Amino acid sequence: MKGLFIIQVLFVTGMYFTANTYSQDRVVHGIVTTFDSISLVNAQVKVMSSKLTVFTDTLGSFSVICNSKDKLKVSASGFYTQKVTLSDKIKFAAINLKLKPGEKNFDHAIGYGHISEKDKMYAVESLHTEEMHETHQYTDIYDMIKGRFAGVHVENNEIIIRGTNTLMGSSSALIVVDGVPSNSNTLRSISPSQVKSINVIKDGGAAIYGSRGANGVVIIETKK
Repeated sequence: MKGLFIIQVLFVTGMYFTANTYSQDRVVHGIVTTFDSISLVNAQVKVMSSKLTVFTDTLGSFSVICNSKDKLKVSASGFYTQKVTLSDKIKFAAINLKLKPGEKNFDHAIGYGHISEKDKMYAVESLHTEEMHETHQYTDIYDMIKGRFAGVHVENNEIIIRGTNTLMGSSSALIVVDGVPSNSNTLRSISPSQVKSINVIKDGGAAIYGSRGANGVVIIETKK
């Protein structure tokens, strides 16, 4: 009787491990980027069911073993963490992390190796609203920018940075609001009193934003 009980226990245990093995039944490949096209190196990818952790390679790529309905937690210093639910149909996961606003997060992104050190060579001009008085006197953000940054001017609701490359006939700078690429409609919806800081990136530093930053980048951080 005792022997039969032991056999039953071994059978149930074997079935558990077999089921568990088959639940971890697939490999998912993926890539981690920022601003849609810039590969993130050494970003952490964690499988929530098994706690397996891997890091992206020099191309931002990764591969993990997971079950059919698992979740991934993707993180990198200076970026917002993102959780991804994997359905049965997903074989390749393309994950785009958003950079947190603020120059400190640029430093973290570079210091932890997520972005190349050479991309740190950017020219930045900054404007903090605490340096300004009576922000209510400005009608919009374009009005705040006019005349405050050397070589930067506004034309037809586009911010133009002189001396940058012209991409596909357009000379408009990339606008990033709180870490998210935005357009003129977004700028017009933000009151000057909501603005915490404005940073203008010129020259090669905009390369970390890919081709979209070829004409320079205007980074706006709002008060939260």
